[in-house]
Amino acid sequence: MISDARPTRPTDELHGDSLALSYGRTPVVHEVSLHLRPGVVTALIGPNGSGKSTVLRSLARLHRIDAGTVHLDGADGRRDAASLSAKAFARTVAMLSQSRPHPSGLEVRDVVAYGRHPHRGRFSGVTEADRDAIDRALALTGLTAMGHRPVDQLSGGELQRVWLATALAQSTGILLLDEPTNHLDLRYQIETLDLVCDLADQGTAVGVVLHDLDHAASVADEVVLMHHGRVHASGAPHEVLTTENLTEVYGFPIDTEVDASTHRVRVVPRGRHHERSRRFEALHA
Repeated sequence: MISDARPTRPTDELHGDSLALSYGRTPVVHEVSLHLRPGVVTALIGPNGSGKSTVLRSLARLHRIDAGTVHLDGADGRRDAASLSAKAFARTVAMLSQSRPHPSGLEVRDVVAYGRHPHRGRFSGVTEADRDAIDRALALTGLTAMGHRPVDQLSGGELQRVWLATALAQSTGILLLDEPTNHLDLRYQIETLDLVCDLADQGTAVGVVLHDLDHAASVADEVVLMHHGRVHASGAPHEVLTTENLTEVYGFPIDTEVDASTHRVRVVPRGRHHERSRRFEALHA
């Protein structure tokens, strides 16, 4: 993948204020507030079932809000997200979700082209701007050479990159990513995380759900740690990714170390066999 990330609306901010969310009659998120700002990567972390993906979906208008508000701030002033048309909202906010249809009978480029629908009129064809945005999204995700491959022939990781490219083709200033490294091998995990940083450096507001705490520590400017549908802690990685916070939320011993030169946090889970490698090294010293 290459670095050439240029959002079209780098001044937009997305706010979720005092959000209460549920599945049926079961409340799952309680009084959660989140602020996504241009140029900032905000990582949502926490155990399974903590509510982080549900919060992200509510910001994307994909999950009904029981209480609270979602609004946008930017060049057009403050706008209630619910008041915008689907196309107007999609020109500002793009989301890569976990649940995606499995397209059949289409080529990679055709799927990525779906990301341009918010920018096209009802009867208009593909414009030069559309083609440029599609080409850029394919290049950013390392898919240029695969543009004419049938998506039926792709691996899970390749298809994950296609959907990421589709979100990038929307050319929005706000990008929501729900576990974007899922199904990817190590190379594309790192390249995707690098791309997230590139986008933020160019002004995109990024909200990303991550399970890998070291990934969160490496890319996030702000971390939101969720537990039982509430925000347990939020702030800079070194403030949130502490031994006390992580051990309490995840329910087993987790150590953290802060590199003195880079100030980057390293997370060290202490499972039952945590000391095994050290014993092995001692025996063979």
